[in-house]
Amino acid sequence: MKFWYWLVSFLPFEWAAPDSMFFMKHALLAVLVVTPLFGLLSTMVVESRMAFFSDALGHSAFTGMAIGALCGFTQPVGAAVVFSLVIALLFTLVRQRTSMASDTAISVFSSAAVALGIFISTLGSQSFTKFNTLLIGDILSVRVEEIGILALLLLLLVLLWVGAYNQMMLSSVHQALADSRGIRVVWKNFLFTGAIAVVVTISMSWVGLLVINALLVLPAAAARNVARNLPQYHLFSVVGGLVCGVAGLMLSYYVGASTGASITLLLALWFFITLLLRKRR
Repeated sequence: MKFWYWLVSFLPFEWAAPDSMFFMKHALLAVLVVTPLFGLLSTMVVESRMAFFSDALGHSAFTGMAIGALCGFTQPVGAAVVFSLVIALLFTLVRQRTSMASDTAISVFSSAAVALGIFISTLGSQSFTKFNTLLIGDILSVRVEEIGILALLLLLLVLLWVGAYNQMMLSSVHQALADSRGIRVVWKNFLFTGAIAVVVTISMSWVGLLVINALLVLPAAAARNVARNLPQYHLFSVVGGLVCGVAGLMLSYYVGASTGASITLLLALWFFITLLLRKRR
């Protein structure tokens, strides 16, 4: 981290001064790691028409947090990750083994997860207020070890995209064709949903449950308006998310607003700009 602190010290901001305001330096590094994660996942989410799947996983992560808190864990994130992965696996199996439409399955899992989470968090007349931070998020509270986990996830996701993106896309779009090509559809789909589950769960406490779905939709939706081929599609999604992420962090710091909401608003603005550019072409 010393190298990062030294690098940030060259930025023309008061919080970038050496030996001061480490929370902003950590937050900036977290944004630089998490926004490419969302940018990559966003391309699959949009193309697979699973825009609200992250909502269901966010609710599942919230329920996992509640279960972890009920069990007395000091850091319930681990319980939330496990619960979200279980939900992702069940969702994949339901889509594969039944004729249920994706939006119906997502609605079922989302409703059940959020109901279970509220039930557990209010069990015994407990106060729900201790979970309020999960709704809005606070990226300024990110810890160094959590950034390290995100960096590892980014590396693994890049490797997954390089090695299996085409197979995962085919499995999501046309399962019968993927089966005929010898692709193990269930596991490819679970890799995709599992990646979303882990990223959403770990970053939920910083980004906020209320806006995390937008971060998995807007980068690719905007990139789709201006990209002319698949490499451009991925590049514009990652770069757009990265630029809006950094700008949103700066905006939230100087106006005193939620970072997750600020990033989302800038991504929405970027989407409408690209929509106008698309109409002019």
